[in-house]
Amino acid sequence: MPSKVPPFNIRMTRLLGSAAVVALLGLSLAGCKTTGDDITGSISAAPAPSTDADWRRDQDYWGQRYRENAGDTQAAINFAKALRATGERAQAVAVLEQASMRNPRDMPLLGAYGRALADAGDYEQALKVLDRAHTPDNPDWRILNAQGAVLDQLGRHDEARRHYAAALKIVPNEPSVLSNLGLSYTLTKDLKRAETTLRLAVAQPNAALKVRQNLALVVGLEGRFAEAEKIAASDLPPDQAAANVDYLRTMLAQQSDWKKPGRKKLPAPDTGT
Repeated sequence: MPSKVPPFNIRMTRLLGSAAVVALLGLSLAGCKTTGDDITGSISAAPAPSTDADWRRDQDYWGQRYRENAGDTQAAINFAKALRATGERAQAVAVLEQASMRNPRDMPLLGAYGRALADAGDYEQALKVLDRAHTPDNPDWRILNAQGAVLDQLGRHDEARRHYAAALKIVPNEPSVLSNLGLSYTLTKDLKRAETTLRLAVAQPNAALKVRQNLALVVGLEGRFAEAEKIAASDLPPDQAAANVDYLRTMLAQQSDWKKPGRKKLPAPDTGT
């Protein structure tokens, strides 16, 4: 491989663009799984799955529903969601591709399909599908947010930020959008603006843990390691706090490893589920 060190934005893309677009910052998992914004509604009145075993049960249940009736779009969406949660990204894409062929105008289905494509790393196709998942006269802020995340993965940061801005006009100060915007600034080395944006996101009452962890990462990238660890550990039980701090230290240690080829395990923007 070439030894020349790539430009900062390419290095950061490698850092922030992991093997697939992930909905959560890895260090926020701390032994459980959760999902991002869901444009299709919850799959039932019960709490969303939070463990691998829960997701496997969902996968079995919705997979059976889907096999019994491939025209059931909600079954297809929920089956694909469970497949993504258990790492079966290619199969999730295949399920939603077939479902969208049967229901080409189903907006929630197209949204799920576009997100699955992004999760699998097929960003160009994801953009095409997400463009069809809402209309200019009735824009969906979740889709705008997902489009921005994909555009950031493609290095089209100005376009991504226009999508985030459009989403924020619909839902001012929405933390998931602000978090993606903060990561977008990080990709272009604007760490001060990234920190300001992420602090605004964290200040929102509905901010998810992953938003706080994104802030911890940016503060760490600025060299304020003790403060980053404090942010990463705040509002968590001791065992989860320790796990998150350890993960944060691992990611920050990779700064000295940027000259080596290969992608690093750091967060990508949140495209939701």
